[in-house]
Amino acid sequence: MTAWWKRRTTRSKLLIIAGTFLAITVLVGIAFPSAGRNNDFKPQNEFKLDAWIPIKIGPLDLSINKAVLYLFLAAALTTGTMLYIARRMNPAHPNRLQTAVETAYMFIRDQIAGPSLDARMAKRWFAFIGTLFLFIWFSNLLGYIPLPTNSEETINIFGAEIPAFGIYAATANLSAPLALTLVVWASYQVEGIRAKGFVGYLRGWIPAGTPGALKPLLFVIEVISQFVRIISLSVRLFANILAGHLLILFMGGGLVVLLGLAAIGVVTLPLAVIFFLFEVVLIATLQAFIFATLTAIYLGESVAESH
Repeated sequence: MTAWWKRRTTRSKLLIIAGTFLAITVLVGIAFPSAGRNNDFKPQNEFKLDAWIPIKIGPLDLSINKAVLYLFLAAALTTGTMLYIARRMNPAHPNRLQTAVETAYMFIRDQIAGPSLDARMAKRWFAFIGTLFLFIWFSNLLGYIPLPTNSEETINIFGAEIPAFGIYAATANLSAPLALTLVVWASYQVEGIRAKGFVGYLRGWIPAGTPGALKPLLFVIEVISQFVRIISLSVRLFANILAGHLLILFMGGGLVVLLGLAAIGVVTLPLAVIFFLFEVVLIATLQAFIFATLTAIYLGESVAESH
């Protein structure tokens, strides 16, 4: 069998795999026919934030929900990891953990902060950028760990009604990325004004050598672009994490439940596993890297001599 398989061309192997996959799908479809469309299942409820502990101060809603829990866990992991490592650093005899941390440190320094910030700015803002990267990274990774946070469905364990397990990420809600973005936006505006003065900072938005007639137009465009950054920086992180969770939700069983057709699970479940691994291995880290890198770029740009 092995020798026969090895003699097959790549095209033949792909056709055999596809044919086998299709045959299994058909057999499952015959064995488990459609149970009819399920109108009770609401996929959007997976992202609904029910108040666990209602806290309202006038029009301000400060209720504790699962998004707050995930933010707290990310903050605790970020702080706890750094404190644990700091207390166990041994320059004379570095262990594997210390080596990994030093690698992460050099990555943030050389690949994120270094290319965009001079030595003075890097010294001032490195801790902020590093913390931002780690916090977003932990937030994204937590979103792929099933936790008992589904308050709409419960599991009876020894008489106790425990919330069902589900996956959710704080960064899949626009509020968290937007709050981080506003902190970044305000930080580089303040840094630019502190370095150049208010008028000098605004004057720096117009490229040197611009004809006088075009200066007002370019200034207006730059003002718009400054506010567009708030949208682009926050929505990029939010949209990528949300899209990944939606793909996993639908491929992992959402479509089967919605359509009542078990046969498509043969196709969608492997795709869900692929999407899950892709999100965990690449997207979670990549989005944290992009957010931190853009933060460094904006900070460096705010104090640069030229536009």
